[in-house]
Amino acid sequence: MQQMRSCGCKMHLPIALILGVIAVIQTMDLDNIPRRTVSLHDSPNYKRFSRSVSNYTTLWLEETLGWLYVGARGAIFALNISNINDSSAKTINWEVLPAKRTDCLEKRGYTETDCFNYVRFLQRFNGTHLYTCGTYAFHPHCAYIEMENFTLSPTFEGKERCPYDPTVGYTGLIVDNNIYTATLYGFHGTLADIKRNFQKRSLRMDDSLPYSLNDVTFIDSVLVTESVNSSVGDDDKIYFFFTEKLSEENAFDGKPLVTRVARVCKSDEGGMRILQRKWTSFLKTRVVCSIPEFGFHFNILKSIYVLNQGNWQNTIFYGVFLSQWQNIEISAVCQYTLASIRTAFEGRYKEDQESPRWWLRYMGKPPEPRPGSCITDEFRRKGLNTSRDLPDNVLDFVKKHPLMDEEVSPLGGRPLFVKRNVNYTKIAVDTVPVLDGKLYHVMFIGTTNGWLHKVVNIGSHIHIIEEIELFEESQPVESLVLASTQGMLYVGSQSSVLQLAVAQCHKYSTCFDCVLARDPYCAWDGSVCQEIQLGENRAQLIQDIVTGKNGCTEPGQDVPLEAKNRWVQKGTDVFLQCILSSNVATTRWKVNEEEVLGNDGKHYCLKDGSLVIKDVQPTDEGQYRCFAEENGVHYVVALHNISVGDSSAVTPIPQPSSPQRLISKGREFVYLIIIAALAALTLVLTTLSIYLFCWPSKRGDYSVRLPSSSLVELQHVSGSCTGKAEDGDAGRPYGGERLLKIIPGEGATSAYHRGPGSGELLPPPPPPPPPLPLPHDSPPPTSVTPNGLPHVLRKMNGNSYVLLRQANEMEPGLPHYHSFTEELSKMLEKRKHAQLVEKPDESSV
Repeated sequence: MQQMRSCGCKMHLPIALILGVIAVIQTMDLDNIPRRTVSLHDSPNYKRFSRSVSNYTTLWLEETLGWLYVGARGAIFALNISNINDSSAKTINWEVLPAKRTDCLEKRGYTETDCFNYVRFLQRFNGTHLYTCGTYAFHPHCAYIEMENFTLSPTFEGKERCPYDPTVGYTGLIVDNNIYTATLYGFHGTLADIKRNFQKRSLRMDDSLPYSLNDVTFIDSVLVTESVNSSVGDDDKIYFFFTEKLSEENAFDGKPLVTRVARVCKSDEGGMRILQRKWTSFLKTRVVCSIPEFGFHFNILKSIYVLNQGNWQNTIFYGVFLSQWQNIEISAVCQYTLASIRTAFEGRYKEDQESPRWWLRYMGKPPEPRPGSCITDEFRRKGLNTSRDLPDNVLDFVKKHPLMDEEVSPLGGRPLFVKRNVNYTKIAVDTVPVLDGKLYHVMFIGTTNGWLHKVVNIGSHIHIIEEIELFEESQPVESLVLASTQGMLYVGSQSSVLQLAVAQCHKYSTCFDCVLARDPYCAWDGSVCQEIQLGENRAQLIQDIVTGKNGCTEPGQDVPLEAKNRWVQKGTDVFLQCILSSNVATTRWKVNEEEVLGNDGKHYCLKDGSLVIKDVQPTDEGQYRCFAEENGVHYVVALHNISVGDSSAVTPIPQPSSPQRLISKGREFVYLIIIAALAALTLVLTTLSIYLFCWPSKRGDYSVRLPSSSLVELQHVSGSCTGKAEDGDAGRPYGGERLLKIIPGEGATSAYHRGPGSGELLPPPPPPPPPLPLPHDSPPPTSVTPNGLPHVLRKMNGNSYVLLRQANEMEPGLPHYHSFTEELSKMLEKRKHAQLVEKPDESSV
């Protein structure tokens, strides 16, 4: 749910500038292709945690205690960092009371999904408790969590510490039992503020000057302990990173966004008369991430990661940025030093020119002591022990001049690297020692569509080790937490929490694959690619991060390849597959040690690295080897032995050894027996099915009263097995057509018939009712005569008819043919509109 608020500026970059930017990116080798593309499901050691809730986006790691705390929608979880999905997981349900939800729906019925409790803050408060806050259906609440028993204390109002809206940007941290938060407060989310609550004096922004924070989206905050080993007695500082909209118009008819960093002093207590209970140390400046050649700015900050390298002076900030332009999808990663940020805050101020609204450099001399500074030893020597002792002119100046003139530029003056066709969301950075004793920074960067990029900063350039597909359904990576001592990375998203190892050395099957990966976590030990930290004899390990090509022996000696033997017919086309695990490798083919010269358009054709041989001839016989070329080295990845023959004389391919042939023949004999048995069983079942299907399921006695000299046949019109004879009917006239033939003068006649299921003779059925009177315009009824019996239909069971016909089939030209068809049509037409009786009688014709 943590999404950036729309800036309302639909800005489109001119096409010429887009092409220029892309050209610069390609020329300067800023765009990088991931070496490998893999799916997380191919990794055997990842873990996934998910329950019946959603929004697993607030993560807090207690690595020494072995717990990962997860804030979700209506729930908080404590997960074992070794296996987040084991039975030790603990749960706190923190749902919204029905009354609060009803109140939220009445006020914001069009945003029903927002009327839940989204946990937005979850951090350690002291040695025994965590502190947490949630939106609670637009009624923010906070509570303490007892860590040992994992129980939630009674909740209390948290509107000054947590946003109402679960979708707005938010950041917060606890320092010395004080909570520092920055977000849009209020039910309607219109007031941006940076606040401090709890033990010390509560402070907030000065809202008398609305341009202090203008339409902002807060991203992150961090504490830098600048008081430690400080030569001037400086104070610790809290840095806030956010995106802000400029008030002035842009040349492309829009108000552009810029990225800012602001700072406040931990010991700030506000002013005495001016800025009472307001920040006296608040200053902000612009953070730049751009391609200077075209002035192309990545002005939307998405994530910040602070890399502390042992002391605060060496702190490095990694930032993930997007472009504001709507018609280009591009991301950038920039590096910043703490020294560059401190320098910007010690430079000149900007001044707001009210008409027009435009910030320009302040050319006057600021008052003393320097406005916006923390209390140092120099201040104390002058009797200024707290911010409440600062002069009014100093406080009035910092109130009207919160913006600095100097910008914070990235290391090298440009992005560390740029990636097209992707939008980055979150970043985490690990420091990894390698075999040569150097330290390398490995970046894990999430994307909006659920991928993770693993990137190493080699110094001279950037190398994307791999891209990992994390989710089956596309969704943003919304949280990244790194547990360096555990070697684990935890990923938070809307649907679940993922745990995966930072070292995935098992993916590399050969020495060249392991070394070319340039993965600082991995090295080749002579037989497998393994994690460096697990290697017992580090001197025997092979690794080359700088060049990525040294140390391995002759290609193919580490893992022998299995040759594929194929016989092909002369004149046909052959497809020889060559699958590369690397996206940056290219293929080369050799046949009998002679190189195949690519696509000649006639005989050879290369498609995605595989080789197609057209119109194979006997001269094409031999051994085909596929080489992968990458980073200046080549190694065999596929081996094919091709034999060519024609349809008249088949040239056999090399046969296996005698034991293998015996085993093969034995298996063929067993397979033949099994196939014969299955065929016999299928035949029996088919015969039985036909017999059961065609056997009449219902028989009955029917009476037909005819003249003595008539020859009549009875046929079941709606029969389903026409053309199939009953048992014993073979060779009989009409037997195969399921007809009953009545020959005059043959067989005894009787007025009695036997009842079904018994031998008792029953009297004949009553005569049928008299026929209904015919209309005046209807033709006279047709009489039955021995010489010309018309077709008559008898209704049976309301659903079918019995057709009485003469033995000799009527032709369409006979006189009674048309009378029968007309009669049948009329009867069927009447039947459409007639309601069938449930139990029709069995009347005779």
